[in-house]
Amino acid sequence: MTSAPFRPERAILELDERFHTPVEPAAFPQRTIRWRNQRWAEEVGLAGLSDAEWVEHFGKFEPLKGSLEKPLALAYHGHQFQSYNPQIGDGRGFLFAQLRDGQGRLLDLGTKGSGQTPWSRQGDGRLTLKGGVREIMAASMLEALGVYTSKAFSLIETGEQLHRNDEPSPTRSSVLVRLSHSHMRFGTFQRAAYQGDADAIGKLVDYCTRHFYPQAAGADVATSAANLLREVVARTADLCASWMSAGFVHGVLNTDNMVVTGESFDYGPWRFLPYSDPSFTAAYFDEQGLYAFGRQPATGLWNLGQFASCLTLVADVDPLEKALETYEPAYREAFRARMLAVLGLKAKDEDSDLALLKALFGWMGETRASWPQVFFDWFCGPASESRAGRSPIASLYAAPAFESVQRALFDHEPVRPERLAHAYFSGDTPMSLIIEDVEAIWARIAEADDWGPLDALMAHIETARQALALR
Repeated sequence: MTSAPFRPERAILELDERFHTPVEPAAFPQRTIRWRNQRWAEEVGLAGLSDAEWVEHFGKFEPLKGSLEKPLALAYHGHQFQSYNPQIGDGRGFLFAQLRDGQGRLLDLGTKGSGQTPWSRQGDGRLTLKGGVREIMAASMLEALGVYTSKAFSLIETGEQLHRNDEPSPTRSSVLVRLSHSHMRFGTFQRAAYQGDADAIGKLVDYCTRHFYPQAAGADVATSAANLLREVVARTADLCASWMSAGFVHGVLNTDNMVVTGESFDYGPWRFLPYSDPSFTAAYFDEQGLYAFGRQPATGLWNLGQFASCLTLVADVDPLEKALETYEPAYREAFRARMLAVLGLKAKDEDSDLALLKALFGWMGETRASWPQVFFDWFCGPASESRAGRSPIASLYAAPAFESVQRALFDHEPVRPERLAHAYFSGDTPMSLIIEDVEAIWARIAEADDWGPLDALMAHIETARQALALR
């Protein structure tokens, strides 16, 4: 593969000091590369960096030539578990650089664990190594499953001992760099609205339409704002549908964790479902199940409502409300399309497609069949009948309760069944990131500094990404 040219950018400087502040990165006692996303480095022209150069840029944060001269901590507010908090912002991260990919899209390189900022409050600005490893896992798995997600670009162990209340301490430290298309959070708009700054809202609308949604630009800011909301509604509906089709529970769907490009990012207490359960909750501190698996689509709409309310400073309410009304039909269509994609099946008609999904989820809920195993076994539906018969859970498929599901599966044609010839489908075990898998891999690192299981997992996920070819 030929690496794309490096195309530095600094578009964020179009926004003034109301939106960001320069900061200094932490000076770490050591810097050991633990993850280097070479595939995405190829995409953005950074694959040629030596390991020493990689550490200089992503461990010491020496500027990338032509991009930002100093890191910028971004300013934002947000609803955290639906309670407004004006005391947040980039507390342990910053925007390190901007660049463009081979398609000309604006990209951000943002950090997690890079030191204290004016918004750190009482935090140390650091990231545990376990937290960094978990983000690598989540982002890679979601990408393989076709989710529009940020990419874990770099993880460097930093040699500090951290103390945390939610994991054994002291624990090892790291700094993560993620590659994404935007850090323009709903909470970025909320901060400007909280301050009653209509000019700031207008500048954010202009930035987002020019760089992410040029088709939304209107003759005036009011029109652009309403058009922008409609675009963000569609992207957010698709994002929530993609989480549901992946069996993924984000865990912390606060408004500062949602961006205008509809990109999944910031992976903390996430979980993948072991089996179908709408009430499954990822975060131990989510005692009310506010962000449970089945509530994610409704949460997406609620968060969009908060975003829309910010735009009332520059736009009329009526077109904003009309844009919000497009969410539910957009979500239903995206959910149907996403589910059929992860099943490897062609859409037939709405009634048949929904009948299949109803039968499948009803059966999965009753049997508590392994979510990753079922979707692996029946990828491309009827084309996988013999494979499913060899599955570790084949006895469930042979039971009478599965007959209606199988009829519905066989009522749909496979999409590109030649994908089943890939080596990934020759085994009996799908890629899986249920919590037991995650903890077992981390235990090997924590107890024996053994990175082999993580390397094997990442290789398996990459094999699955190539085999599924969902994006």
